Amino acid sequence: MLTENRLLAALPQEVLERLAPHLQLVALQAGTRLHEAGETIQALYFPIDCGLSITITMSDGRTAETGLTGKRDVIGINAIMGGCTTTQTAYVVQLPGNAIKINANVLLDEFDSNKAVRDVLLRYTQALIAQLSQTTACNSLHPLEQRLARWLLEAHDRVDKKNLRLTHELLSEMLGVRRAGVTQAAQKLQESGFIQYGRGSVHILDLPALEEFACECFRTVKDEYDRLIVPRQRLSRDNQAIRNSQQALA
Repeated sequence: MLTENRLLAALPQEVLERLAPHLQLVALQAGTRLHEAGETIQALYFPIDCGLSITITMSDGRTAETGLTGKRDVIGINAIMGGCTTTQTAYVVQLPGNAIKINANVLLDEFDSNKAVRDVLLRYTQALIAQLSQTTACNSLHPLEQRLARWLLEAHDRVDKKNLRLTHELLSEMLGVRRAGVTQAAQKLQESGFIQYGRGSVHILDLPALEEFACECFRTVKDEYDRLIVPRQRLSRDNQAIRNSQQALA
């Protein structure tokens, strides 16, 4: 269960064993809001099969999404990076599912005392900044149809599901456009055979074709995450395999 979150899977096994007594499996329902603006971060969450939007709400009440998180992320990284509160940012559950919860002070102690943990979480923070920057550029420069395709690809990547419970109202809020625009964009993706959408759901029919149609932003962000996080996992396994071989030959 722990390693179903890619970030937890990148931590050394001895760290996971040490943290195990402090971890709690929780169910997150759609619409749940975590870490409201100005709120002290008491706990962090490692999603397993749920998707959460990083949102910013303006003074007039309008909300926009700046990033999407899921099974490769941790929610509440501000608490580890030196800030115990959030500013105008909130995390909102869009795709319900499970997450692993841990007390912020417990993970902070591990971060302060363990270089391997620091390395993983700092690399993750770099990947998250890359995602937020790329999303900002994408929302400014690319057509709505490609942005919708990118969002659906990100949602699939975060929860590993092709059938997504989504409404056009939610997508319009997350993409920062009118609902009619989302309806037209979704219709174009359906006519192209990429998706099938109905009332409250979107089913991805052709994942490779959807990625080919989307702008480069999804692949750019994914490649950066894999460069920063996944190679560490492979390196750890490769080093262990080498050590096992050496012991067998000794």
